[in-house]
Amino acid sequence: MDALTRTAAAIAGAGIGTLAWASLVERHLYTLRRFTLPVLARGARPLRVLQVSDLHLVPRQERRIEWVRGLAALEPDFVLNTGDNCSDLHAVPAVLRAMEPLLEFPGAFVLGSNDYYAPAPKNPLKYVGVGAPHKRGADLEVPTLPVDELVAAFKRGGWTDLDNVRTKLEITGTPVEFVGVNDPHIALDDYPSVAGRAADDVVATVGVVHAPYVRVLDAMTADGARLILAGHTHGGQVCVPFHGALTTNCDLDNARAKGVSRWWPGASGHRDADAPADAAWLHVSAGLGHNKYNPVRLACRPEATLLTLVPR
Repeated sequence: MDALTRTAAAIAGAGIGTLAWASLVERHLYTLRRFTLPVLARGARPLRVLQVSDLHLVPRQERRIEWVRGLAALEPDFVLNTGDNCSDLHAVPAVLRAMEPLLEFPGAFVLGSNDYYAPAPKNPLKYVGVGAPHKRGADLEVPTLPVDELVAAFKRGGWTDLDNVRTKLEITGTPVEFVGVNDPHIALDDYPSVAGRAADDVVATVGVVHAPYVRVLDAMTADGARLILAGHTHGGQVCVPFHGALTTNCDLDNARAKGVSRWWPGASGHRDADAPADAAWLHVSAGLGHNKYNPVRLACRPEATLLTLVPR
């Protein structure tokens, strides 16, 4: 075997090994992230918020279902589900089984495109780059998933639907304002209908959105939201080790594909070091799942997040 053949074989072997790790191992390595964020008014008691996002369930995924059910042991003060729960036409019962213990806690939710529409096979390269194309709300067909069944079950469990809603909720007796929008990725967001200055009789105003499109982040922070929670990006899903995400599947810059960063109107393309003193905190969850037709995660473990909110 000559040197060129050996090199080609080594590259092929490395590629096969990487694919095996991403498809057979890492996508099952569920992890809990923890962050402490100074977003509450002075004197407020800390609040523990569990964010679950991008479950993308199919009914047979028992390991993921049981891991999510186990999050109830954290006993959070509040649960936020930031959408894309389904990856199969028959996934809703499995989603509700996963969420059942979490519905025992106060919570709220917004929807993602994969709560309305079942996934379809796509060329993964279509996701690469900033501002990936997506259908506008007016161009979409009737939902293929039983989204009304999902919403009704979440509401019966006591969770608040934040899709294009602004409301005040009490978390362990502490007033918090939430402003949410329906999924911007399919242009169902209607922020003008909920726009307004942040309330001054709460400990914080929290923005909630599935896909973190810049137009929504800018509007929420311009109105005074101190914290914004989002999902959708899968953290890039397939990342380059020591480099990070290659895409966010929206117009958010790749450096903010997951985790905590700062956001302010005009933040796109800027670093946290450039943030003004009143910039909001942005948390983007890398989520727990993946499109069932692209069952891989590389250098981006699936996750849920426990956020401890403390006074500024």
